Amino acid sequence: MRTPQLSNRTHLLLLTGWAVLWFIVVEPSGGFSWHYLRTGGELIYDGGSSGDGGLNLYARHPELQMGPISFLVAGLFNPFPAMVGQVLAEALMSLLGLVILVLAGRSAARHLLGTGTNHQRLRQRVLIAGLAFIPMWIEVSVRFAHLDDVLALFFTALAVRYLTRCDAAATGICMALALDSKPTAVAFLPLLLALPKERWLRAGLWCVGLVAVAWLPFFLVAPDSFAAAKFTIPNNPASALRWLGGNTPQTPDWARPAQAALGLGLGAIAVWRGRWAAVVLLGANARIVLDPSVYTYYTASVLLGTLLWDVCGQRRLVPWWSWIALLVLYGSVFLVPDESLKGLIRLGFVVVSTAYVLFAPVRDRRDRNQHRSLDRVEEEPVAGPWGPMWDPGRTRPWEARPVTER
Repeated sequence: MRTPQLSNRTHLLLLTGWAVLWFIVVEPSGGFSWHYLRTGGELIYDGGSSGDGGLNLYARHPELQMGPISFLVAGLFNPFPAMVGQVLAEALMSLLGLVILVLAGRSAARHLLGTGTNHQRLRQRVLIAGLAFIPMWIEVSVRFAHLDDVLALFFTALAVRYLTRCDAAATGICMALALDSKPTAVAFLPLLLALPKERWLRAGLWCVGLVAVAWLPFFLVAPDSFAAAKFTIPNNPASALRWLGGNTPQTPDWARPAQAALGLGLGAIAVWRGRWAAVVLLGANARIVLDPSVYTYYTASVLLGTLLWDVCGQRRLVPWWSWIALLVLYGSVFLVPDESLKGLIRLGFVVVSTAYVLFAPVRDRRDRNQHRSLDRVEEEPVAGPWGPMWDPGRTRPWEARPVTER
């Protein structure tokens, strides 16, 4: 039985309509955390005139755990009335979710160039994964209005796009912007290792340099800014952390460093095993398994990870992991009454999904092209799930190579 052929425009219209529907449903109760961003946006443009803002922001307000880029962007909405600015910010953040889906699709198309991938099936895979991704994206962008998470995930998706083009400088810059938006993006840094080895230094220098430019002024001018790194939150009874021995009322001292170390370690292993598409999922897993809180917006980073794995890391038409993550992590919030059991479910998802992406057999049709340089992607045309990216005078990739997907 042949699968239905949907046009590029139809795919995008379906996902846009799905996002608009969720936006309309969630927006009346949205903006739960926007006041943090609005406050930070006002303070960072304060210039230090009040003593609380400018470069004193983190020293005086350690509860503001967002990165400076997030506050700079949030401050752009300051001229508007509070509610108008909030809705405009939510709309922008929602739009970035659709951009991420386009980026993921085009990244997959370029990554799979020369493997005989059926691009119609790839479009359908992105569509099906996107239907799972959007509800959680609206959760982070509208219900909680966490601009820092939104920007960190957007810049990470953009880094993946440049990674598939082997553009070391742009990949490093995007990863720096992700870190400058949200420090927890440090777990996604192993993406840089997926570049050819001779480009690691260039990518790393761009990343380290821009992170230093964004963060160092705060610590040099106000050394008390280090207090922000010690800020703690309550240890929720539903957290997976409690199943791992973290039973303190507040964030254990070892939890944050362990999160970063686990995410970096798992991501490095994934790249070493040739599974760079799993890096974001593994980094997100490290966060949800070792974080004392259980906010539903955390799941958005997991859904970005499953999206990239489903479209870049494997070839099944149905992106099972995106829907498994949505149903297990989000569904359990409403269907499971016992808090401790919720934590066990989160832990179980992390263990199973981590083991799967690292060790389960994955059919890789790139083997036959291993003799070709990764640089080939910079010279060859490619078509993504939304719109062609080829020279109209040249042969399209799927017409030039045999289709092997069924």
